[in-house]
Amino acid sequence: MATVLSPLTLGRIELANRLVMAPMTRARARDDGSPGELAAEYYAQRASVGLIITEGTQPSDDGQGYPATPGIYTDAHVHGWRKVTDAVHARGGHIFFQLMHAGRMSHPDNTPHHRPGVAPSAIAPGAQIFTMTGLKDIPTPRALSTQEIRQTIADYRHAARRAIDAGADGVEIHGIAYLVHQFLAASSNVRTDDYGGSLESRARFAIEVARAITAEIGADRTGIRLSPGFSSWGLDHGAERLELYRYLVGELDKVGLAYLHIVHYGAEDILHALREVWSRALILNRPERVREDIGKDIASGLADLESYGQFTLANPDFVARLRSGAPLSKADAGTYFGSRAGSPAVGYTDYPAMATG
Repeated sequence: MATVLSPLTLGRIELANRLVMAPMTRARARDDGSPGELAAEYYAQRASVGLIITEGTQPSDDGQGYPATPGIYTDAHVHGWRKVTDAVHARGGHIFFQLMHAGRMSHPDNTPHHRPGVAPSAIAPGAQIFTMTGLKDIPTPRALSTQEIRQTIADYRHAARRAIDAGADGVEIHGIAYLVHQFLAASSNVRTDDYGGSLESRARFAIEVARAITAEIGADRTGIRLSPGFSSWGLDHGAERLELYRYLVGELDKVGLAYLHIVHYGAEDILHALREVWSRALILNRPERVREDIGKDIASGLADLESYGQFTLANPDFVARLRSGAPLSKADAGTYFGSRAGSPAVGYTDYPAMATG
């Protein structure tokens, strides 16, 4: 029977175990969008997990939502991320970049071009967002034209190539809360062209992004993260949620992606229904999972891998602690986003490994 410590072949890489570091926004990038000075150390410290998935990286200027998030579309980004991937690989780890286009979850104060966000439709999320000068209301986004949608898909493809140039083992498409999800939800997508209306049309953007990326770097180096249960920031699937996600996951399965990464909020029937139409590796994240439940979804056969955020953040030696039964440290929520003045390592690279010897 497989356990979290069993090896696994994922696409074209061999994972030492089935533990995944979940993507976590840390808001520590440089002004040009390249990773911050301690990013290589931060990720390399956690290289003992089977797979690292980076914080969300925007594929374009339009894709940035929050302050100090990194990109992966310029030469400077590639140069900066190469230090990270080299450090992870030097410790025997594997790393996928998460491609995150924030869509309407953006503010002009946070983007390089200082323009409002873009979205399938000009509908504001009715939420606030962090900026360098405090919380602000998110303005109404500009609806993308059909041609701009095609360009956005091309931006994803370009970013995937740049990720591989930077040494990434693959990429994950971020399909929760942001642009991909905004196309899926009828509450945020009222288009009347090929990208809106029926659930098949609303799923078109996600499917075309996946096809473009796999055409560029290979399906075996591409995954996607989805969450049928996510309903914040004005995103609502209504009664068609199961039908929508069964269709989407079934079509993505045909593309041949390396994995499907589900962030699960209840509704076990939907989770099992998606498992039925997905034929490759499934990574499962249960945000409220406690230590005693680690490995249960793998043991049951429901998932092939399990992803963890706070556990891997606060425990750079997460795998060693699970092997030995050592206590797990708790993450400091006050340092999740950005650095404390004069202390860039605090809450980032200063979580201690357990004593040895």
